[in-house]
Amino acid sequence: MISLPPTFAIRKTSRLWAGALLISLLAACGGNKNDEENAADSGPPPTKEAAARFLTQATYGPTSADIDQLTQVGYRRWLEQQMAKPQKLHRDYMTAAMNAAAAAGTNVTSSNFMESYWAQAVTGDDQLRQRAAYVLSQIFVVSFVDSTLSNLPRGVADYYDTLGRHAFGNYRDLLEAITMHPMMGAYLTSLRNQKEDAKTGRVPDENYAREIMQLFSIGLYELNADGTVKTGNGGGNLETYTHDDIAGLAKVFTGLSWYAGPNTADRTRSRFFGGDVNADRDWKPMQGYNKYASNTDFHSASEKKFLGKTIAATDKPDVEGDIKIALDTLFNHPNVGPFLGRQIIQRMVTSNPSPAYVERVAAVFNNNGSGVRGDLGAVFRAVLLDAEARNVDTTRPDFGKLREPVMRLAHLLRTFHAKSTTGKFQGIDNTDDPANRLGQTAMRSPTVFNFYRPGYTPPNTSIEAADLVAPELQLANEVSVAGYLNYLRGWIAINTGRDVQIDFSAEQALADKPEQLLDRLDLLLMSGQMPTALRTQLLSAVNGRMIPPVRKDTAGKVINQTDIDAATRDRVAIAVFLTMASPDYLTQK
Repeated sequence: MISLPPTFAIRKTSRLWAGALLISLLAACGGNKNDEENAADSGPPPTKEAAARFLTQATYGPTSADIDQLTQVGYRRWLEQQMAKPQKLHRDYMTAAMNAAAAAGTNVTSSNFMESYWAQAVTGDDQLRQRAAYVLSQIFVVSFVDSTLSNLPRGVADYYDTLGRHAFGNYRDLLEAITMHPMMGAYLTSLRNQKEDAKTGRVPDENYAREIMQLFSIGLYELNADGTVKTGNGGGNLETYTHDDIAGLAKVFTGLSWYAGPNTADRTRSRFFGGDVNADRDWKPMQGYNKYASNTDFHSASEKKFLGKTIAATDKPDVEGDIKIALDTLFNHPNVGPFLGRQIIQRMVTSNPSPAYVERVAAVFNNNGSGVRGDLGAVFRAVLLDAEARNVDTTRPDFGKLREPVMRLAHLLRTFHAKSTTGKFQGIDNTDDPANRLGQTAMRSPTVFNFYRPGYTPPNTSIEAADLVAPELQLANEVSVAGYLNYLRGWIAINTGRDVQIDFSAEQALADKPEQLLDRLDLLLMSGQMPTALRTQLLSAVNGRMIPPVRKDTAGKVINQTDIDAATRDRVAIAVFLTMASPDYLTQK
């Protein structure tokens, strides 16, 4: 039996842990040398510690092999290699699962998507794309929590693929792809949205029109290039749009519905309202129903005004043409670069980037150096290679971010080479329960506003007093703290009945050399930033589990190898658990 802290002890210390976490986040350190130009790769190759830190930001977790490769090729070359790797589609996995389920007389569920998600997160070699897709999924949110989407898991899988497909492409293309995706249409009710009707008093659904501005492009307030909010003469924040803008834009997003087929004649009234189902409508882009068939006049032909743009009234409704004008208008808004850039920085590097960091990233969004606006590959490079991301400055008390629960589990599984017995990564599935699991599941945000807001500040804390934000702390409370520790404990303990198994063999080989074991965990889990105090505590705890001396029979055969193996496994488990339970680990620096 592994000698990890018992459950009652975990619950007893959870309040102390939560308080220490707040202090640790405030005191987190990391880097900005205030360099105006990024100096990444201009000097010698990165050290192993620097490589581990970079990979912590850019992937689901570093492995020894990843670190060694990065120290050889450098940051830029690694990014180039990653962006060139082919994408493996979750939709293909789901289609195969659907075929198998049909043969067995069952149906696929979101559990099948989670199998594919974790398989790629843990074992995929295109780690940058994996990480970027997860980042984008928390900005351009759809969720399995929605009852319609929960019944269309292949469609959600394709939506996630769409984020990955466009992660290094152009933001304008991504914005159009999510706008036209049926899962977004179903989630934010632009699908089957009908034009206004003066006789009945019906007005177009405003949901997507509001959220595409507020959450997906320009935000609520006008921004300076560095992401700071513009204020008016009276000192108040300047709003980016009004309700009239929402109402005008809502007319644009009328007349869209399910994919009907390759011909305009396929777009019948029945298909607009969900009948006569095309088998691929869960993932193929929505189509405009521009009066192609009888009684299908669903798109508004009246004048549309929004964000200073006017689309004139017409007698020839054109869904796609109106959407193009709307998306081009949003794409060219000056807010997009700082609005999007700051959120990507927050998800990957630090919760409180300096205005100068945001401005540098926004400048790359505006122009990638070749006159192209919206190059997301260039944006991700700028985020990860910026001096503020790469350099370590211990004088800054405001740098760092809380590792969100999904990322902690991914780090554990990837870094320690988790493998699936079935090859399907079964059994992880829904980890929503904060009392017994993570309190978070990928693609199961409770609302369109993500699991946490980018501007969240925990009330009545030193973080609030310092005028900082800590978005991921919106998920943290005494229940979730204890739940995470218990869940982590369960993963580290031996469980031969579990499909997904962690491989601690490399760590067990160092169990009789505690200093070397801690060196390895310091590198893989904390990028070489383990504080002396924590290391001293871990060393004491590891040494507290004695490894029995070798005993042999008269023939020289070891007769207590099972006890030795159990002790070495326990030492590793203790060291990993206490490291990943510490506020020093939970704050990514």
